[in-house]
Amino acid sequence: MSKTAATAPTPLDPVAALPRRRTFTGEYRAAILAECDVTSEPGAIGAILRREGLYSSHLVDWRRRRAEGGLNGLAPTKTGRPSKDPADVGVEKEIERLRRANAALEEKLRRSQIIVQAQKKLAEVLVSLAPPSNETSG
Repeated sequence: MSKTAATAPTPLDPVAALPRRRTFTGEYRAAILAECDVTSEPGAIGAILRREGLYSSHLVDWRRRRAEGGLNGLAPTKTGRPSKDPADVGVEKEIERLRRANAALEEKLRRSQIIVQAQKKLAEVLVSLAPPSNETSG
């Protein structure tokens, strides 16, 4: 048996090689903020950020969230498009169906009004073309 076959590197899966966005727990964020709040020496916050691989914008965002919502504000939030509730999807379909039905009925009403107007004009023309009646009352 050859060892080269067993130790040969396998091609990387391109999907698995994609970087993923880092997520931080609320406890981790609170611990980092507490550590940064306690320190008073110059450059200490920068050292913490380098050690943890963070950016100063992380601290700014986390402090803002903590001020707005306390420790609950530090909890990770779900990003991206919100998922559709199945009940909302059914309602949206029903609304769209009713809109189409309403548009069809409005078109039918418009056509009916045109026909009624044409019938009125035709009746007026026929009355004007009819010879005057010589009926005398008795």
